[in-house]
Amino acid sequence: MSNARHAILDRLRQAQAQPLPVNDPDYPIWNQSGQAEMLARLTELLEQNHAEVRHLPRAELVATLKTHVEQAGLQRVATGTGGDFFGEISQALAGTAEQLLFDRPLEAWKDELFNRVDAGITGCHGAIAATGSLVLWPGPAEPRTLSLVPPRHIAILKASTLHPNLPAMMAAQGWHQGMPTNLLLVSGPSKTADIQQTLAYGAHGPKELLVLILEDA
Repeated sequence: MSNARHAILDRLRQAQAQPLPVNDPDYPIWNQSGQAEMLARLTELLEQNHAEVRHLPRAELVATLKTHVEQAGLQRVATGTGGDFFGEISQALAGTAEQLLFDRPLEAWKDELFNRVDAGITGCHGAIAATGSLVLWPGPAEPRTLSLVPPRHIAILKASTLHPNLPAMMAAQGWHQGMPTNLLLVSGPSKTADIQQTLAYGAHGPKELLVLILEDA
């Protein structure tokens, strides 16, 4: 199966196919590339979707996390075992809340994760200004369950990883050389319109989303 997959992908790469031009797309791609414009749009769209957004220098990350955990009354916080912000997350939680490392199979602590965890903290691979979406690239150090199960999700984003749209992000980061096997786009707390076609927030998964944007990182 693996050999067949590689053979198919190799043929696609050798074809050097290009997308057909679209003269009048139904959904124009937002292309503003100025940092200030992108940050403003990302913040506006996230807040429209009921997320809380804070802008801060990285030097204030530990203090901001610690204050938020204390004020929100978070007692048990799930985190990964690595990532760009692991040291700062661990420092903020020390003496503030119990840090639960995702260092074992999900089945070994599924009940605890689903029923006795107050929040999950993750970093972000980047963000898309056009849609106001955070991009999470889960892996062993930060499994995707951290952002999907706990009632509160705290996401940390470097402003330098913000892109105007998804195609621009894929090109800038060279995704053609290694596509993610799992990608999450997060635009706010969980929501659903299944009940009488009325949009409701917090129906499943995280009911609250806090986004910390590090503007000097």
